Amino acid sequence: MNWGMQNRLAQLIQPDGRCLFLPLDHGYFQGPVKKLEDPHKTLQPLLPYTDAIFVTRGILRSSIDPDRSKPIILRVSGGVSLAGKDLANEGITTSMEEAIRLNACAVGISIFVGTDYEHDSLLNLARLVDEGERYGIPVMAVTAVGRELEKRDARYLSLACRIAAELGARVVKTYYCEKFDKVVKGCPVPVVIAGGPKVDTEYEVLQFVHEGIREGAIGVNLGRNIWQNDHPVAMIRAIRAIIHEDATARQAQELYDSVTGRKKT
Repeated sequence: MNWGMQNRLAQLIQPDGRCLFLPLDHGYFQGPVKKLEDPHKTLQPLLPYTDAIFVTRGILRSSIDPDRSKPIILRVSGGVSLAGKDLANEGITTSMEEAIRLNACAVGISIFVGTDYEHDSLLNLARLVDEGERYGIPVMAVTAVGRELEKRDARYLSLACRIAAELGARVVKTYYCEKFDKVVKGCPVPVVIAGGPKVDTEYEVLQFVHEGIREGAIGVNLGRNIWQNDHPVAMIRAIRAIIHEDATARQAQELYDSVTGRKKT
C-alpha cells in the first residue's frame, strides 16, 4: 500500500482502529430530506464529534467550510432519484480528478448486487478502484438495496460485501442484520455499519451499533438516526462513546439522557 493510500485511510480510521462517519449525501437521490434541508446548519453542531463526512461535491462546495472541516469521503455515484423507475441504475457522476481537487480522503460508490443493474454497478466499482489505486485514494463500496429492504439479511449482505472486497474496495459500508458476524467474517476488508431509515427509539440505534462493533464492524456511517433525532448532538456523542470508548448501549443511553437533561424513569 502506497504512502498516500495509507495516509488517507489513517485520517478516516482512528488510531484505535474505529471510525464514525457522518453521511450527508441523501439528497443525491432523495432531494431535501427532513432536517437536511440546510446541510450546513445540520452539520455544524455535529462536526466536532465525527471522524469523516460522506458527501457529494455539490454539498461539499456549498455547505462545508474548507477551513473548518473533517476528512471527506466523496459520494461519486448517482444519476437516479426517488421519482424514477429503478434506484439501482446508478453511474459514476464525479471523476477521480475532481476528488483530488476537493482533497477527498476517499470516494464512495453504491453497488446493487442481485438487481438488473448488478453488472453495471460492479464494473463501475472495479473501474473506480483502478483509478483510486492509481492516485492513492481508497474506495468505499456501499451495499445498497434500493427499495428492496427485505434484502437486508446475512446471506445477501455477505455476498455483496465479499464481492465488493474482491473487486478492490478498501472499506465496505453495509447494514446491520441478524448473524452480522457472518457478514464481517466473510469480508476481508473493514466493514462499517449503515443506518438505513430512522428507528423509533435512541436505544434501538445504540443497541445495534454496540452489537455491530462487538461482532466485528470498525464503526458506523449513520445519518438520519443522528441528525433526525430530536437531540442530534446527544445522539452522536452517545454513538461515539460506543465506538471510541467501548461504552455499552446502556452507558451510551445514560450519556444521551445526561446531555439532554432527560430524567431517569
